Amino acid sequence: MKKYGVLTVLFVFPLVIYLFFASGVNNFAKLPVLTENVIDISNFSDQSFKNKITVLGFLGTNIDQKQGDALNLNQKIYKRFFEFIDFQFVMIQPIGTEIQSASLLEKLSSGTNTDTRNWKFVFTTAEQIQQLFNSLKTNVNLDATLSSPYVFIIDKNKSLRGRDDDEDIGTLYGYDARSVAEINNKMEDDIKVILAEYRLALKKNNADRQK
Repeated sequence: MKKYGVLTVLFVFPLVIYLFFASGVNNFAKLPVLTENVIDISNFSDQSFKNKITVLGFLGTNIDQKQGDALNLNQKIYKRFFEFIDFQFVMIQPIGTEIQSASLLEKLSSGTNTDTRNWKFVFTTAEQIQQLFNSLKTNVNLDATLSSPYVFIIDKNKSLRGRDDDEDIGTLYGYDARSVAEINNKMEDDIKVILAEYRLALKKNNADRQK
């Protein structure tokens, strides 16, 4: 009996401790802050990042060429999370692309029977678009049409969230909308993390008020 007891202590107890701490890490994990003080779109529009969880994108002047990216995001991310309070998609567009943007929004709505009320298109100058993008401080750039295949997660404090230890590239600033695998396997998980983070914070605030 002593022999079995020793074996239990040596093998089972460490496993229990490991599972306990692993569970704690998962339950309280937060999506890393990569860049603080991203320029707020309220500087040039009636929209804002403040108090919103935002998926930020740049479709550029050739929106027709970006429809596939938008449809991927709409199907895999937006439809799953749009009913969460304070969740929004924001596309920063050059002035002059209003008609193309309205056409894309109609396709997103009618093609999949989706409520697109939280898809926002903000129109501004090329200079302001570049300034906003630069404030993200990422390792990617806008192309000549002011577009990027990458989309970014901005939190309620106007900070860029992402991964600082991604298994493939190290620091993951944005998510490639051309890749269904990346949207499914990384972006969806990271949005779940940040939504859970805010839900936990809200529960804690409500509990503190009731004390």
